[in-house]
Amino acid sequence: MKIIDSIQSEIKEIMDNDSAHDFEHVLRVYKNAQKICKKEKANEKLILSAALLHDIVSYRKSDKRSKLSSIESAKKSKQILKKYDFTSDEITIICDAIKDHSFSQNKTPSTIEGKILQDADRLDALGAIGIARVFATGGSLKRPFYNIDDPFCKTRIPDDKIWTVDHFFQKLLKLECMMNTKSGKIEAKKRTKVLKEFLNQLKQEI
Repeated sequence: MKIIDSIQSEIKEIMDNDSAHDFEHVLRVYKNAQKICKKEKANEKLILSAALLHDIVSYRKSDKRSKLSSIESAKKSKQILKKYDFTSDEITIICDAIKDHSFSQNKTPSTIEGKILQDADRLDALGAIGIARVFATGGSLKRPFYNIDDPFCKTRIPDDKIWTVDHFFQKLLKLECMMNTKSGKIEAKKRTKVLKEFLNQLKQEI
């Protein structure tokens, strides 16, 4: 699809260098979306366009505007998509998927395109790459790895704004149960197992 190639080239030029939400993240979400699309028999053109554009605006976690990233991405995507051969209905579907995909928005998308994008993005927060992204973000924000008195949140509410490992308990371990598609759930289960194995190993080392 020439349109997809053109969008990908455009996105590569303007993506931020935030290691957790960089162009490589976009490509991994794109790959996840491709796999889910084939199994769910969904519209690849719309979903892959959404995957490429979903983080076109990505405020850093320390920025007060962070929760607005998906909303701003949807607005900017609309302007980009108007340059290509999409109908107004297709643009609406893509932009709604982008707007609703974020964990912080706390929404379940109403369309299959939105559901697949959300699953594809959440898969990149799990598994080995998910662990790498957690600690990359924690390091960039100068957060300590864990709470010395209660590293695994046994007797306290997780607070990932202070401790990096808390992010596993505040968000990542919840994602498996929040997946929308059958194929997304299967892959999330495998990747969540990696998170749990990591935490068990960490428990032995600290």
